[in-house]
Amino acid sequence: MGRDPPVVTAAPPRPAVDAPAGPDGGPGGVPARVLRAVPVPLALIVMIALAGVVLGRVYADPLLTRLTAGAAVGSVLVSVAARRLPSWLVAPLSVAALTGWTLLSLRLAASHAALPGGLGEVAADAARNAIPRLLTAMIPVEPAPDTVLVPVVAAWLTGLAAAEVALRAGRVLLGYLPPVLLYAGALYVVGPNAGPAVGPTVVFAAVAAVGLAVPAGRSGPAGADPVAGLAPAVRATVRLRLLAASAAGVTVVVALAALLAPVVAGQVDARPVDPRRYVEPPQVESLDENPLIRISGWALNPDQKLLDVRTEAGAADAGPPRIRLAVLSDYDGVTWRVGATYRNAGRVLPAGEPAPGATTDPVRQEITVADLTGKLLPAVPTPREVTGARVAYDPATGTLIRPEGLASGLRYTVASVRERPDTNLISTANVPAGDAVARVLRVADGAPEQLRRLATQLAEENGAPYARATAIADFLAEHYRVTADAPSGHAYPNLAFFLFGPRNGGGQRGTSEQFAASFAVLGRLAGLPTRVVVGFEPKADGPVRAADAYAWPEVLFEGVGWVPFDPMPRPDEQPRPVEEDFRPKPEDPPPSEVPAPTVEPTATPPAAAGPDRRRGPGGPGTPVLVGGGVGGLVLLVGALLLVLAALRRSLTRTRLTQGDPGRRIAGAWRELTDALRLAGHRVGADLSAAEVAEQARHALAEAQAAQVPTPHPASGGEVDELAGLLNQVAFAPGTATPDQAERAATLATGYVAALRAARPGWRRLLWTVHPGPLRWRR
Repeated sequence: MGRDPPVVTAAPPRPAVDAPAGPDGGPGGVPARVLRAVPVPLALIVMIALAGVVLGRVYADPLLTRLTAGAAVGSVLVSVAARRLPSWLVAPLSVAALTGWTLLSLRLAASHAALPGGLGEVAADAARNAIPRLLTAMIPVEPAPDTVLVPVVAAWLTGLAAAEVALRAGRVLLGYLPPVLLYAGALYVVGPNAGPAVGPTVVFAAVAAVGLAVPAGRSGPAGADPVAGLAPAVRATVRLRLLAASAAGVTVVVALAALLAPVVAGQVDARPVDPRRYVEPPQVESLDENPLIRISGWALNPDQKLLDVRTEAGAADAGPPRIRLAVLSDYDGVTWRVGATYRNAGRVLPAGEPAPGATTDPVRQEITVADLTGKLLPAVPTPREVTGARVAYDPATGTLIRPEGLASGLRYTVASVRERPDTNLISTANVPAGDAVARVLRVADGAPEQLRRLATQLAEENGAPYARATAIADFLAEHYRVTADAPSGHAYPNLAFFLFGPRNGGGQRGTSEQFAASFAVLGRLAGLPTRVVVGFEPKADGPVRAADAYAWPEVLFEGVGWVPFDPMPRPDEQPRPVEEDFRPKPEDPPPSEVPAPTVEPTATPPAAAGPDRRRGPGGPGTPVLVGGGVGGLVLLVGALLLVLAALRRSLTRTRLTQGDPGRRIAGAWRELTDALRLAGHRVGADLSAAEVAEQARHALAEAQAAQVPTPHPASGGEVDELAGLLNQVAFAPGTATPDQAERAATLATGYVAALRAARPGWRRLLWTVHPGPLRWRR
């Protein structure tokens, strides 16, 4: 007989997805294995996104947090979707998705920062400079392509590595290592620039614990004994080993907690290390480190177009705003330097609080660079937003640079807040002191004694800080002249020559470089915190030329801030000689000024002494004494006149024969002007050479007209020729020849002789020994 066919029983139908789950199902009918597969990927996504949250605390916008969260979701989901594919195929797929997400992130960041250029140019620039710009960016960091590239790529790669280890290999705890490293790296990059990340750290630990607590999918029931079905002896051995391993693990954890807990607790209040100190921020060029030396060059080329400015918004009643280029705070006795620390900044710059009582005016300008070179970016103080150019910013001075350097045609827009301090507060404000302002109070070693005495004299006469600053500005404005051809230089010797040098030798005149530097040095010697600012003062919108370049000093007052001062002379005022106001007081009075000892009166006045009858007959008589005294006086006067004549002759010979041709021509001109002064015609310091020559012709003609017969014919052409040689020396240095110097000496000697011969007899004698030329300064 054949066997009976097997009885086939119909299997119960599978429940639909939305049907109620069985004992192994989850709520809502979702299979339990799906629920067990969700927590670990979700934990990885949240942990990576929390790293973006921590890093985003130093960013000015939540865009970075969103981009890193998108990178976390994308990287983990790609790994989950490709779980059944070969492992070698997952990485190329994920990198392709990373490329797409990175390009999208860069486009969003470029649009957010309003950066010009195409996506390829922006991406290439970000790839070259991402890491240094991220570590040198100003806090808060604006999301830009170069400041979001590294976090987005790091978040994606972290998600890829973590998902492959935790999901494909099943090593969840080991898969947590990449997110932990990313989170620690975010904390390190933030450093001390944000508060403690307590909340994100607690959430990070909680999410990691939840991911570890959810069991992975198993074929047996959830509560099955792992040693069930083993022999009793083997079961006991396995359980003993599991117990020993658990005890050892607990012991290690407790020991580590005991050892590391005090260290961790001690670091709670410690200041984190700032990684920015290991990265050099953008630097200015040597030309920009001391832009004060460019003032003299610009003064010689006043028509050179440097900028083109168009004011879009601002206070109409305040006039064209002053544009600042650089702030120089450091002085070593030789050079004023910028000494700023520039940090890469985004479009929006950090905003500070204005001084109490200050009037603020918003100013918005569109600036186009023409012939201005270097990296310093001009802007009205204080800038708050810059579009059209990538900038680095120094908050301490409020100045900008373009790390790539300026280029002709560069156009950018700056929105600034111009502050005008309350003048009622300045007059009574004090100046700060201490380490916080030591940099702007420092006086380098080697300051000339004349500068110290002048600063002391001005400070003694003015007690309040504002009065001291005003006195220094007024002193400079009243005694010195502005000339475009003054040589550059602001070291101690240059300033001493500018302040105290002879006018006929080029002293007491300069550009705004010398005026601003002298004010700043004298102010520091008088106890005022000062600095020098270089910028432009345009008269209206349009071209900003080299003639608009300008340097001015500023003084720091408590509760007011930095206040600019103007030490430049007024155009309609003639400078007074320095000797009229600055005569340093001698430390000890001359012996002739020491008062004689006072004789106390006695009760009985002494008797008058009578003739000494005991003197022998050999003593000199009165006529001898009188004759000897008169003779000695005549000899003394004669010796003095001979010394004066010799000094005058030596001065003339030095002027006409020593030095280069330019110096000898200038000496010949001084001989002419001294002759005019000896003849009673004072030469104005503001007159040109041609005007002095005309005055010399009239003086000679008048003198010769008073003499009959005329000793020498008047010659105006000779004086004009000498004035022409002087102008050649002034406006074309180094072109004078020795023959021209000889000619100038001949012209000056002839004119002086003619003018002297036209004087009366006794005045001709006095002419040779007059001490005036030995002490006159112009």
